[in-house]
Amino acid sequence: MQSKAATPDEYIESLPEDRKTAMKALRKVILKNLPKGFAEEMSYGMLGYVVPHALYPDGYHCNPKLPLPFMNIASQKNFIAMYHMGIYADKKLLEWFTKEYAKQSTTKLDMGKSCLRFKKTDQIPFKLIGDLAGKMTPKEWITIYEKNFKR
Repeated sequence: MQSKAATPDEYIESLPEDRKTAMKALRKVILKNLPKGFAEEMSYGMLGYVVPHALYPDGYHCNPKLPLPFMNIASQKNFIAMYHMGIYADKKLLEWFTKEYAKQSTTKLDMGKSCLRFKKTDQIPFKLIGDLAGKMTPKEWITIYEKNFKR
């Protein structure tokens, strides 16, 4: 589900009450921990955290007009999703995250390549998501991105 909201605040306000609280908390913990240089904006109809063109003029290789994506969060039909390109591209970060998730959560990890799915809002490990958000600087993400994806 992609939102037509123009701003992150508009996106949050458009959500049903049961999702709004969790998404506000998720957004807050990400913004608190995200290293300097990333920017929050609407990206692909979701809340996005990107490396802006001011830091990385090349933009995203799939569409250079777009800034380089890093993280997104979204309220989908049956779950809250978080997309984190760092855990997709950095094996060590993925290993750290899966070990920490097992320590900090009583639920089974529901994960695709870069997508984490949380079906119950009270089971979102907010502290762990904050820690994950702070693990990679824009410069580190650019280096990994260029090594793994840019041709």
